[in-house]
Amino acid sequence: MSEIIPGLEGIVVSETRLSRVDGEAGRLTIGGFPIEELAPRAAYEEVLFLLCHDRLPSQAELAALRSDLRQRRVVPPVAIAAVQEAAERKLHPMDALRMGASLVSLNDSAPRDESRGANLSRGLSLVAAFPTLVATYWRALQGEQAVAPNPELDHAANYLYMLTGEAADAAAVRALETYLNTVIDHGLNASTFAARVIVSTRSDLTSAIVGAIGALKGPLHGGAPGPALDMVFEIQARSLRNTTDIKSEARAWAEQAIGRGDRLMGFGHRVYKVRDPRADVLNRAAADLFKNRDDRAIYEDARTVETEVLAALERAKPGRRIQTNVEFYTALVLHGIGLDTELFSPTFAIGRAGGWMAHVLEQIDEDRLIRPRAAYIGDFDREWVAMEGR
Repeated sequence: MSEIIPGLEGIVVSETRLSRVDGEAGRLTIGGFPIEELAPRAAYEEVLFLLCHDRLPSQAELAALRSDLRQRRVVPPVAIAAVQEAAERKLHPMDALRMGASLVSLNDSAPRDESRGANLSRGLSLVAAFPTLVATYWRALQGEQAVAPNPELDHAANYLYMLTGEAADAAAVRALETYLNTVIDHGLNASTFAARVIVSTRSDLTSAIVGAIGALKGPLHGGAPGPALDMVFEIQARSLRNTTDIKSEARAWAEQAIGRGDRLMGFGHRVYKVRDPRADVLNRAAADLFKNRDDRAIYEDARTVETEVLAALERAKPGRRIQTNVEFYTALVLHGIGLDTELFSPTFAIGRAGGWMAHVLEQIDEDRLIRPRAAYIGDFDREWVAMEGR
């Protein structure tokens, strides 16, 4: 029997120039740039261009891409109706995004054209549409009218504007942009792999990205930042209720959770054996975001909780190298921007959409069916028994 690798862990199935995850060293490279170099400085559109063209854009190219995305923000009316109906029925926001995304292709003027240019165009339409779909769903869920895209704002700023109807401050926009850059791509993760598997059958780009949305919905992939923040809030509440300091309450909470065998959201990663480098990028983004704010205590308390949880994990599981992952500071950054926890996963999808598109384009160029095997463990040579004899 062939060796079985559960979850395909460690199996290399393709080549990519898009990103490299070094779990042992704790390094993430995006398009040749260390994530620490790229994410805090670049506009999201610059990283999108980098993944598509393997270089940073010139000033003129960046302006052209931004203009193109702005024109693509208007989605078909039926897509708007679908996400609003999803809100009416209080469906999961990722379900709303999945349904709306599948309808964006109604804007496609050449649906049978499979050239690279046509597929790039479809991908950009989806990247541009995601904020419109998520914001429209969210406002409908709150019983509010949709806000039309603002043609004067770039990708990240427009998303925040469509959520509230007001322009966000520069610090919030920069924090969101850093977050979107940080999560735009991360190797052959579950949703990206799902997208590549789908398009490897010579299916279409839209189907591949819609499938990726379904994979990202799962709490083991894209759905954990909310619970990571809930943990901090719970410890804060216990501290107030018990009139204890955050440090001792966090220590007690962590030891109890570990003793019960709970999975601690925001800690541990399938690939990283050291600290997730994205956590450091977002930690700095959170520090900048909360620096001069009245609610800076949430940032300081989160840092204390992180320290105590890591110490408790090391005491309970010495040598396991369970460290902070991207989810912990994702929660803090997105909360600081003003997003509800229900928006965390679809906002992740808004960032990851650019990576999905680039991977799908790579897989189309590779044109190789992804077809792993499974080890059969059932019976052999059974004999058929007619219904009357069962």
